[in-house]
Amino acid sequence: MKRFLLISTLISINFVAFSQNRTLPKVDLKTLENTIINSSEFDNDGNPIVISFWATWCKPCIKELSNIAEVYEDWQNETDVKIIAVSIDDARNMSKVKPKVNAEMWDYEVYCDPNGDFKRAMGVGSVPHTFLLNSKKQIVWQHTGYKDGDEYELYEQIEALSK
Repeated sequence: MKRFLLISTLISINFVAFSQNRTLPKVDLKTLENTIINSSEFDNDGNPIVISFWATWCKPCIKELSNIAEVYEDWQNETDVKIIAVSIDDARNMSKVKPKVNAEMWDYEVYCDPNGDFKRAMGVGSVPHTFLLNSKKQIVWQHTGYKDGDEYELYEQIEALSK
């Protein structure tokens, strides 16, 4: 048991050290129209990019993305940020993603990761998991979970990159 805890702790420490300022991995995802896009194609003309991993069954994910949707236009006007929502719903549930996005009226780029390849490459263990990328597409900040108001912390991080 002690050995497991030590290994688990070392992996966690290694992940935290590895996860900041690393470049976005190149992984194929599916669009809502079921075409393939590679994460290397994510672009925002040198402005910040937020990548939010979510699932249709995850209530905190829906709450986070919906709360951000209410202020997203202002965020874009003030910082030129782009938000990309990546669903981790598996192939059986992928058909629920587009109706959910439409019902919530999210104005984000939305992609699906039905095999979990991007999720694994980004080190996502649970959702919601949000990453902030700088102009070089490097991860400079991340946050897991969601409680009301967390979007303001995210916005402060975005603002700091936009100055």
